[in-house]
Amino acid sequence: MSNEIAIIGMAGRFPGANSLDEFWTNLKEGISQISSFPPVEGERKPGHVYAKGLMIDPEYFDAEFFGFSPQLAELIDPQQRIFMECCWQAFEHAGYDIVTSGKRTGVYGGINGNYYWPYLMKNIDPTKLTFIDFREAVVTNETNFLATRVSYEFNLNGPSFTTQSACSASFVAFHLACQGLLTYDTDMALAGGVSVGVQNGVGYDYYPEGVYSPDGECHPFDERAGGTVPANGVGVVLLKRLEDAIADGDTIHAVVKATAINNDGSRKMNFHVVSMDAQADVISDAITLADIPADTISYVETHGMGTPLGDAMEISALTQAFRETTDQVGFCPIGSIKPSIGHTAAATGILSLMKTVLSLTHEQIPPTLGYEKPHPQIDFANSPFYVNTKLTDWKRTEGVPRRAGVTSLGIGGTNVHAIIEEAPQRPESGDSKEWQLLVLSAKTPSALEAATDQLAEYVSNHPDVQLADIAYTLLIGRAQFRYRRFVICNSHEQAAQALRERDPLHVFTGVANYDTAAVASAEEDKNLLARLQNEHGAEADERELLIKWGQHWLSGTPVERTELHAGEQRHRLALPTYPFERKKCFVEPKKAEPVNG
Repeated sequence: MSNEIAIIGMAGRFPGANSLDEFWTNLKEGISQISSFPPVEGERKPGHVYAKGLMIDPEYFDAEFFGFSPQLAELIDPQQRIFMECCWQAFEHAGYDIVTSGKRTGVYGGINGNYYWPYLMKNIDPTKLTFIDFREAVVTNETNFLATRVSYEFNLNGPSFTTQSACSASFVAFHLACQGLLTYDTDMALAGGVSVGVQNGVGYDYYPEGVYSPDGECHPFDERAGGTVPANGVGVVLLKRLEDAIADGDTIHAVVKATAINNDGSRKMNFHVVSMDAQADVISDAITLADIPADTISYVETHGMGTPLGDAMEISALTQAFRETTDQVGFCPIGSIKPSIGHTAAATGILSLMKTVLSLTHEQIPPTLGYEKPHPQIDFANSPFYVNTKLTDWKRTEGVPRRAGVTSLGIGGTNVHAIIEEAPQRPESGDSKEWQLLVLSAKTPSALEAATDQLAEYVSNHPDVQLADIAYTLLIGRAQFRYRRFVICNSHEQAAQALRERDPLHVFTGVANYDTAAVASAEEDKNLLARLQNEHGAEADERELLIKWGQHWLSGTPVERTELHAGEQRHRLALPTYPFERKKCFVEPKKAEPVNG
């Protein structure tokens, strides 16, 4: 039995990027998303740095999609709202309908402190809230309920809890999710973290003895290293045991070979600093659990805070761990995400992981920004490592898969390290019928139009992906909503053109006219396709049969969605996810004034 875990879905929102594709483009092109901005006239503060990694519109949320009233949505900590959206997207990215997946699913999430609650209490009149409103406001601003809120909203029955270990919180959640899968506490696991303050454009106060940069720039491992820059961010991955993911035809983005966790204890100068020995131990433990020699690791995504002491200790710890199995020098590139997006606190570990997974997928290592000359306290010359400063093809050593280490550290001493490996070769999809039915549904007509445009672009840009796999994923890997559309097609070109033009010969649109409660209790028609064929005879046209099946689905008739591809060897794909229609859900300040967070 394998102890390896598959990463089958991902979703996130990042400084300067609202999608994985945008995130990767910024990373590979070396575009820093740390923003500098002028202070409001007359409000410049001595020692205040006006820079931050800014998330795009964190105060916006699709309240209607999740069934929240606009009034209640305004009361919810934006961290909980954004995390919920990303959990939904991670499931869809994996090709699963979160509502009907049939898998016992756990939720493991790390979260930053809540800056919204004091802001909320300052800017809202509590006397205008009902008791129920106030109770919901308290619960939806309590960090303990990050994970359990997701489990409740999506009816997920696996383990569900929130981790809080400062900057390593999301990677602790990731480690625990992997353990939950290996102990069969759960069959699938959402793991991630979120760190979102109240307002983006406020910067931070600089203290010479602190971890933040004096100038709004981050220079990990460089002689100019002076600290990091705070940022907002959220990331979620969907995990599954590797053998199950292979058996179910999932898209595997990367494989987790091992994770390890420990704490510094008192082996350090004080509570706030890190322990080199404890870091070395956790890295060594992960390598041992992965059962690999260190010289087969061809990249390390470091914690890389950009502080002189922290960076020097991290390289020393990595070197100490690698030296247990290799004496080689200068063979392993390292990187840090922080000069690209800033330090996202509780979310930083999961975002570092996602950067590494994207690098494995694209077979490229993006540049680490802000590095020119090594800090004098770091002995790179006698270590296995060098800082990767340009976009580099990630070459595979003959007979050895691409492998990476990922480190996340937290104030308080909880350290996590993971060994990640490129996905195994995927078997070819099986044969398919000539005609395919691509289905789409949404909660609003405008979202349906947006989903149609997304699919047209995807089909046009991915002519190498089997059309039948696209059809299969859309059919079984998406929740079914009221506003519906299907496309009948036999080629990528035909599908893309029909979707773009809404061609009535190929594109059929309708509104499922049903009572939700009645449909939920209705029996699915498991033999609709066979019945239609009997009705129309053996010589019935395949295209016409699929159209008639699709028209039943359009009307809201409960149908067995797997019957169209029964007996075929199909794969789930990472297709575009639901186009949320976000609106501003944020209590406005009583008067314009900067708010820290």
